[in-house]
Amino acid sequence: MTNEGGTGVKDQPGQAGLADVLTLQRRAFESSTPADERTLFQDTLAEYCWARDVAGLAAKTLQTLVAPVLEICTFYDVVPWRLTSRELDRYFAGPGKPGRHTTMRSKLTRIDGYFAFLEQRYAGEIMRRFGAAVESPVDAFNRPRHRGDFGLRIPPSARAMKEFFASWRDALPTSRKYPVSARNYVMSKLTYISGVRAAELCAVRMGDVHWENGQWGRFLVFGKGANGSGPREREAFLFQEGRDLLWWYVEQIRGEFRDDAGDPHAPLFPSERLPKSVAALNMPIAPAVLPDTFRRAVKLASREYLKGTVTELFPHLRRHACATHNYESGMPLWDVQVLLGHTWASTTVGYLATAKGDPERQSLESSRRAVRRLTLES
Repeated sequence: MTNEGGTGVKDQPGQAGLADVLTLQRRAFESSTPADERTLFQDTLAEYCWARDVAGLAAKTLQTLVAPVLEICTFYDVVPWRLTSRELDRYFAGPGKPGRHTTMRSKLTRIDGYFAFLEQRYAGEIMRRFGAAVESPVDAFNRPRHRGDFGLRIPPSARAMKEFFASWRDALPTSRKYPVSARNYVMSKLTYISGVRAAELCAVRMGDVHWENGQWGRFLVFGKGANGSGPREREAFLFQEGRDLLWWYVEQIRGEFRDDAGDPHAPLFPSERLPKSVAALNMPIAPAVLPDTFRRAVKLASREYLKGTVTELFPHLRRHACATHNYESGMPLWDVQVLLGHTWASTTVGYLATAKGDPERQSLESSRRAVRRLTLES
């Protein structure tokens, strides 16, 4: 039996209630406007940032958390729940394609994270008000995969590193730009001694060096936070070799650059090139050297001075070398973990994949012990 309006819905309590719900949803959808969708979009962005702030992400991370979402939505002039997988593919394969796979992977991960938030908290409201289903455009087919990022990184031996830095140091006086070459040399050796990352070292300011801390002095860096929570301030260690090296650099090299080395906000490792906009302001502080500039300098130096099976260095490989060589020399795992600034010991263990546990040597010693035991028994 149908109702008098001829809608075909049987006159039963449950189905009548469903018809009422569908009618309310249809009325809400018909009365909604594009302005309403954009308003809700802005509200969801704000709430997403608040939620991630509560979760413990750093302020700098929060600033970039929704940037990829805004980027692609602005390009297509749509709200996120109107975005399709095909549109995302066209954008990141064409006008939005970054130069590095890691950058694109980071953007897609952030977009996917925002859609997970939408699905959890706003999917019902969006369907009710706008008739749109919330579904991430990052699907099983365009979801990024790591491309060899976790391959075994084999650092040079401790002897090869010692010879590498000795050869580089001997060649400094004959370099075309002595202050720049000396800066690159000091930075490279400090990443090996202290285990800091390239981006962390480039951001160190003159006032971040605390010569009185600890036994040989320490310096502040903004390191990676656990689980992508953003930069976290920590102390990096100099040890005696690093203190002597950095003291020589500050006393004899740092003043050769064009800015005021006495300003505590000046970069410890400045760029030798001042952009025209900065030079026109006649500011006392030069920009810091860029991590990519530092990486290129290290690569060129390693090709010229590094001998052995490993012939090319990059900053993160020296971080692996720092962990491996300290562990091999007797430093406990916990201290290596503190040195690298890791939250979890399991992360540190991944840096020690090539540490010399030497199963062959242990096997020989076991065989010798067995021979001695049998000899004594006979």
